[in-house]
Amino acid sequence: MGLAGTGTGGAAVAVAVAGPLLLLLQLLSRPPPASAGDSRKSDSRLVSEQFSQSPQKLSFYSWYGSARLFHFRVPPDTVLLRWLLQVSRGGGPTCTNVEITVYFRYGAPPVINPLGTSFPANTSVQSSFLVKMLQSNTSVNVSHPAPGDWFVAAHLPPSTQKIEVKGFVPTCAYIFQPDMLVMRVVEVSILEPDVPLPQTLLSHPSYLKVFIPEYTQELRLELQGCESNRSLGCPVRLTVGSATLPSNFQKVLTCTGPTRACHLLLPSPPWDRWLQVTAKSLAGPHVSVAFSAVAALTACRPWIVNLQHLLQSSPNQSCNASTGLLLPSLGYQDLGRSSGEGGGSFCLMSYQVMREDMDVVSVHFRPLDRVSVLVQSDMPSVMQLHLNTGMDSGGTLIISLWANKSVISNNTLVMVCVNAASPFLSFNASLNCTTAFFQGYFLFLSTSSRKANLIIPYPESDNWFLSLQLVCPQSPEECEKASVLVETTLSLVPCLNDCGPYGQCLLLRRHGYLYAGCSCKAGWRGWSCTDNSTAQTLAQQRVATLLLTLSNLMFLAPIILSVYRCLLVEASVYAYTMFFSTVLLLLGTLVFAMSLQLDRRGAWNMMGPCLFAFMVMVTMWIYRCGHRHHCYPPSWQRWVFYLLPGMSMAAVAIAIYTSMMTSDNYYYTHSIWHMLLAGSAAFLLPPRDKHAEPWACSQKLTCHYEICKNHREELYTVT
Repeated sequence: MGLAGTGTGGAAVAVAVAGPLLLLLQLLSRPPPASAGDSRKSDSRLVSEQFSQSPQKLSFYSWYGSARLFHFRVPPDTVLLRWLLQVSRGGGPTCTNVEITVYFRYGAPPVINPLGTSFPANTSVQSSFLVKMLQSNTSVNVSHPAPGDWFVAAHLPPSTQKIEVKGFVPTCAYIFQPDMLVMRVVEVSILEPDVPLPQTLLSHPSYLKVFIPEYTQELRLELQGCESNRSLGCPVRLTVGSATLPSNFQKVLTCTGPTRACHLLLPSPPWDRWLQVTAKSLAGPHVSVAFSAVAALTACRPWIVNLQHLLQSSPNQSCNASTGLLLPSLGYQDLGRSSGEGGGSFCLMSYQVMREDMDVVSVHFRPLDRVSVLVQSDMPSVMQLHLNTGMDSGGTLIISLWANKSVISNNTLVMVCVNAASPFLSFNASLNCTTAFFQGYFLFLSTSSRKANLIIPYPESDNWFLSLQLVCPQSPEECEKASVLVETTLSLVPCLNDCGPYGQCLLLRRHGYLYAGCSCKAGWRGWSCTDNSTAQTLAQQRVATLLLTLSNLMFLAPIILSVYRCLLVEASVYAYTMFFSTVLLLLGTLVFAMSLQLDRRGAWNMMGPCLFAFMVMVTMWIYRCGHRHHCYPPSWQRWVFYLLPGMSMAAVAIAIYTSMMTSDNYYYTHSIWHMLLAGSAAFLLPPRDKHAEPWACSQKLTCHYEICKNHREELYTVT
């Protein structure tokens, strides 16, 4: 075994490290690992498949866009998922091994925080399952993975924020490619409700699945008539559900007692999907175990509220005077799903929700009747949010609830649970918001806290449920006739508050999958650019802007000196440089647009013009030395007081530009770069011609009118 991840939540995950060729051969030729008496090497029910994606070049982490995302789909009935993580390095022998961090998550891109920044208030974030690896290749195994979308993200260590000129330092490339190998079952036994299914275990496990319809309140799995070589006892391990990362809520039932029956009770199982069940013998090799598996479903009778029944039940509806909203008192629609023959009491009040797509990764949810949600104590009110399109997991789910202060008494609480796959319905038993395979998010409303907010970045691709119920912990009798109207605002947005004033919401793409991330500025950090631990104050931002712009005024010195010495070409070049450098630094968007087309930190972008100017200067120097029969400069004073200071300032400026600039000190170092360049240009200007007067070029540019006179004498002829 190799490096272990974090945040597995009990998932059956294994990590191994091996050489690239050996590991690939092992993965392609070897079946899943098996324990004694349970070898799958000759199990004809299993088939293997391999999936791959194009490799990507990794980057040092500075924001979420620095991570490279990979999107896979795991087929149904998969019993083993194996990731093969391959890393290759390029760039020469000077490149060293660096630590690569790889994240895994089911249902949505992983929410990562390598920089340890803070998240916005009311944001719920799960710990990530990650693997750290070096140059060696690594494999990660997940037993009984959940079918559907799986995401892998990888990045290099956090960036040093140093601005480097490409070409001066060696460029190292780290290429990452994950391959997915799955082993799935082609023969699965269907477990029908209330119908015993005989099974016999010897050397291979039994693979079963049961379909959970909508509005299922409870699932009971039971092993009956269990025998092991005609002896009492039931040495069977039952694994129910699929593994997900970073959290895993698989249920394991181990039947080792002397009884011939054991059972597992699952409240609120995931609706409208198949549930995997794996039975494995614990009796050892060559010992058969026989039993019958029985699945019993307890259905839930919903009270479905919609606008049509509210309008049709006008004699039975009431109106709240404070809000002017209709209260659904008796109108309902019975779908006929009940646990008994004649129906039964209702178990939930279901509000129909309309999904309104606004834009890419932007959705609004609202009840069909546009009224508040009525919350009572006898049963939970449930709203279903359809976030299962496959393109909704790249945004942020925002849930806002508030209630009128006048309708909540001092001893009543509105308990709220947000769950995926199935709603939480057991408010009277517990308040942990835990369903069969999901740990929900808990909120509450009271007289002291009439508003509640929940932010879920990158929600899992699934149907989400909002459950609300009125609870009176101190005096339950007060809740019998009480009811509360709760206003809801439910939306899916690309970025929270559009990343705020110090960030930009960018839409990222991996093949056809779109997801959003915040790119922060001015020292702000965090998932939504709300972490101000390293942020610049407004005064610092003003000083930085003034330094970058006003430092260009240092070019006025060489401009004036050039005009004084009648060097108009040089004066024009310096004026052009000063003007456009100032304008471009003020117009940040234009600088950003230019950086997309031109690598401003490339070595040749700076060295190219410098070398061209140096060649022209040397050529003209040689030509004039031959023409004048002596070389410039003729005196040591020119070297000491002009040329050496100018060349020293230019050398220091280049050193600062190539090796000292970082994202944090950019405003100061770049301003110093401006001033040193302007000073160097002033010192290196050639002297004025000895025969020319100061400001002689300005005299040549005089423009005025002169009266023209005819000095010819006219000849008169006298006759």
